[in-house]
Amino acid sequence: MADLTLKTAIQTLGHTKALKDGSVTPHGFAFDFEEVSPIIQAFRRMVRGSEFDISEMAITTYLCARANGKKFTALPIFLVRAFHHGAIVHNTTLGITNPKDLEGKKVGVNRGYTVTTGVWARGVLQHEHDVDLSKITWVLSGDEHVAEYQAPGNVVSIEKGKKLEDMLISGEIAAAIGVSVDHPDVKPLIADAKATGFAALEASGYYPINHTVVVRDELLEAHPELAAQIFAAFAEAKQAYVARLANNEIAEPTAADVLYKRVMDITGEDPLPYGIAPNRAMLESIMRFAREQGIVTTPMTINSVFAAGTHDLIG
Repeated sequence: MADLTLKTAIQTLGHTKALKDGSVTPHGFAFDFEEVSPIIQAFRRMVRGSEFDISEMAITTYLCARANGKKFTALPIFLVRAFHHGAIVHNTTLGITNPKDLEGKKVGVNRGYTVTTGVWARGVLQHEHDVDLSKITWVLSGDEHVAEYQAPGNVVSIEKGKKLEDMLISGEIAAAIGVSVDHPDVKPLIADAKATGFAALEASGYYPINHTVVVRDELLEAHPELAAQIFAAFAEAKQAYVARLANNEIAEPTAADVLYKRVMDITGEDPLPYGIAPNRAMLESIMRFAREQGIVTTPMTINSVFAAGTHDLIG
C-alpha cells in the first residue's frame, strides 16, 4: 500500500495547507492533489463521474448522493463550518415583518435545493421561527449535483433568462437564500444574524457543518486501514493549524480564520473537531433537516454514512 497514490480534490485552507505543501506526510499512501476552483465543481465531478479517489463534498450533497447509490463514503472530517442565519435576505417593500410571513410566497435558492447552506437556512426558518416550509415555493437558480434527485413538488426552476437577484429586487420573489444583492430594498431577514449564530453556539452548541470528505468505496473495501490513515493525516494537519490559531500566529487571517477563532474563544475548544462523537448533535440535526426537507426520503443512521474504521476516531 505504500505505493498507493490517491487523486484528491480539496480546498487549500488553513487546516489543509500542511497536506498540500508536504509539511504533513500521510502514512501508507500519498496524495495527488488536483486544484479545482470553485470547489463545488469537484463535488459535481465526484457525484456524476467519481473522478477523484478523495474529494471534499458538501454534506447534504453527500447525503443525497448516498441515498441515490453513489459509490463513495464519507469520513468524519469536516473541512468547512459556518452559520447560516444571515444567508436569507428579503425585499423590505413587501411587508414581511418576520420569517413566518414567507409562507405563501416564493423564495429563491442559489443553485440547487440540496445545497447545504439552503438546508441549514431552511432549518433555521422551520425550527427557530415556526415556518411551514411546505407553504413556500422554492425557486432554484440552477440544478442539482445529483442528477437523479427529485425535489418536492413546491420546488421549481427559475424561468429561463431570469436572475434571482433581479427577481428579489423587483419583488417577484419575497426572499432568497445564498445570494448577494446590493440594493436599498434588500436586507437580511434575521436581524443581527452573526450575533444570533454565535449566541446559538454559546447557548446550545449550534455549529453547522458544511463540508465533509468522501472516498471511493472501491478503495475503502480494498484497503480496510485506509479510512483511518486518511483521517489521521487530516487531523494532524488541522491540529497544527489550530495551535497557530490559538496562539494568534495567523499573519493575514481570512474570514474563516476569524470565524474559527471566535468559535474557539466562545467554546474554549477546538473549532474544527473531527470525528462523530464531538459532532453528533450537528450530524443528527443536518440528517433530520435533510429528511424533513425531502433531500433524502429514507432514514439514515450516522454510522451508516461514515466509513467503518472511523466511527470511534476523534482528531
